[in-house]
Amino acid sequence: MENKKIIIIDETLREGMQYRGLVFSLEQRLAILDFQEKLKVDICQAGYPPAHESEADVVRTLCLYAQKNKYNIRIAAMGRANLADAKLLLSTHVNDLHFHLHIKNDATQNRLDQILNDLLKTIDFVRKQRPNACISIAMLDIGRSENDILDKSVSFLSDHHIDIISLPDTSGMMAPNQVFEKIHPLASKSSDTKISIHCHNDMGMASANSLMGILAGGRVLELCALGIAERNGIADLYTTAKTLQDQGFYIHINTDDLHTFYAYYEYVDAIVYEQTHEHVLTVNTPVFGDDVKTHVAGTHAGGEYGISKEARFFLNILCGKGLVKKYLDSHNIDCPAGMLDILTLNIKSKSAQLNRCLTQQDIKTIISSL
Repeated sequence: MENKKIIIIDETLREGMQYRGLVFSLEQRLAILDFQEKLKVDICQAGYPPAHESEADVVRTLCLYAQKNKYNIRIAAMGRANLADAKLLLSTHVNDLHFHLHIKNDATQNRLDQILNDLLKTIDFVRKQRPNACISIAMLDIGRSENDILDKSVSFLSDHHIDIISLPDTSGMMAPNQVFEKIHPLASKSSDTKISIHCHNDMGMASANSLMGILAGGRVLELCALGIAERNGIADLYTTAKTLQDQGFYIHINTDDLHTFYAYYEYVDAIVYEQTHEHVLTVNTPVFGDDVKTHVAGTHAGGEYGISKEARFFLNILCGKGLVKKYLDSHNIDCPAGMLDILTLNIKSKSAQLNRCLTQQDIKTIISSL
């Protein structure tokens, strides 16, 4: 299973602050880091120090906090792939330095060589200053980048033993098959360098695209709590990790600890609601929303996922007698012996007449008339 081990980067504290202008206080960031540690997340991408001196101070504080408390989680910071940002990231004491680099499609071979050689100067500086640093380079944006540029860049970075090459679908425009076709040949060229997957959710494909990126050879996955991130977000932390785990990948994160996951999601959702007046943790949030345990058709009333303690049943035209029986039992409503079939038929007819599902009082009225 060693070749199927996936490293999880939780980017809630960095990418999450690009969700509708959300800003986390230091107290909130420390609480979120505590959740990540308890859930056994591998890496916390704690912030973007080049944005402002306060951001650098916060990342530094988080890093020292994790060291003081002997946390296992690694603290990372992100910046541009240049010498100035590298110096700033090093000043925050992080050992995981994540850089982003954008190479335009019209770049000539000479221009590409210049960009990559300049990048190498930054990398060499970091390695001299911090020999044990883990360096990640994000190539923006694979959905729009020419294959030739990506191929040459990945080969160059792999030859120079970069620890992680992040290949994000920054514009969120790709479909799962396109992600696989783009990542697979690049992963085969990366030798010991790990490919990281970062997928945006503009077309609702982030989790599926992340899964396909891992199946194509990715070994690092960038996720956020509740999927909050720039625009429509990126892949969700729990559901994406759980899906991969169920398919045989080894993931250190504890997806069995639903109580802590729910508390983490509630905490983040409360911050989002306070600042945006909108919830992201809603009734139809997979696993953590109530809808996953609601049923209308009896053949669907056997879902495995969800933290709701009790299933809820809704009776309309589509219900069958099995679901009607579950509804009656859940509400302690008695049905005359041998009358379940006729009761079910009457429920269907009444629903068709009213053009809605029936209430408890509707059901009791029908039973009283049998």
